[in-house]
Amino acid sequence: MPSNEHDAALTGNNREEPPAFSPEWAFFLDVDGTLLDIADHPHSIRVDPGLRHLLRELLALTDGALALVSGRAIADIDRLLASANFCVAGQHGAERRDAAGRLHLHRLSLGKLRRAGLRLRRLVAEHPQLVLEDKGMSLALHYRLAPQLGEEVRDVMRAMVDKLGDRFELQTGKMVFEIKVGGTDKGAAIEEYMREKPFRKRLPVFVGDDLTDEAGFEFVNRVGGHSIKVGEGVSSARWRLADANAVRAWLGTFIDRHRSADQAS
Repeated sequence: MPSNEHDAALTGNNREEPPAFSPEWAFFLDVDGTLLDIADHPHSIRVDPGLRHLLRELLALTDGALALVSGRAIADIDRLLASANFCVAGQHGAERRDAAGRLHLHRLSLGKLRRAGLRLRRLVAEHPQLVLEDKGMSLALHYRLAPQLGEEVRDVMRAMVDKLGDRFELQTGKMVFEIKVGGTDKGAAIEEYMREKPFRKRLPVFVGDDLTDEAGFEFVNRVGGHSIKVGEGVSSARWRLADANAVRAWLGTFIDRHRSADQAS
């Protein structure tokens, strides 16, 4: 049985007991819906200053084996979480900053994507409740404020991907459709990190909440790590946390346990 209220928030899809915390874990954390509560607009996200402190402590306890893995651009994550010293994979792995601070990009011509962005801006002008997020190497069209437009958004985005060719693909998310670089996903980004220090030879733990996180769950499952789904919905993840607040509490428990263990030793 779970040993405390934080462990009780974590339940396995296969009804096994939650995994025991280990200092040998490497943490991979999604941002929106996982560390942060989802907002109606991507730019209206509110960040508790305590979260930044929690992430810094987690980074220290894991000797740097912590990466944020998000659909947001790296620059946007740095702005939100003051994460310039963190490993970050942005835009579903199209860009990735490693532990040495090197930036890895999937190179491609973005001219067609820029033209697609202009067409989407015209669509947003016709439907002001839609929110277009231009991340540089991907385009996300959010319809959270206009759920009745979901099918139209899907059809428009799908048609654009068909015109852009096989270098791009359509990614479905929570009340959003996104045109992103083909062949990139969060699973591939995590796999790249696992080949590098300080992640190499550790056990990967990935926490995410959305369809965009399933590739990450699948990779982590394949290598025997721990995959944790936040919120409801069918998922390949092995464990589950209720919401972003439960994620922060669970990470806090990890920090408290290992700080106590260090003091005892």
